[in-house]
Amino acid sequence: MSDKVLDLDEVSKLLGKSEATIKRYARENLLTNIGENDEYKFNEDEVNRYLEFSKRLG
Repeated sequence: MSDKVLDLDEVSKLLGKSEATIKRYARENLLTNIGENDEYKFNEDEVNRYLEFSKRLG
């Protein structure tokens, strides 16, 4: 398990989604924002799990 943390830009590029969409995913608890205040940070393992899950859904 990785403890690597990704920022908003990295997650946006990895998932192929806009930063606004990633922020919405965080608000809707599809991805857990571990950043403080207005800073968006995400656990790499969780982002990769979401990516694999979304690929299976098509």
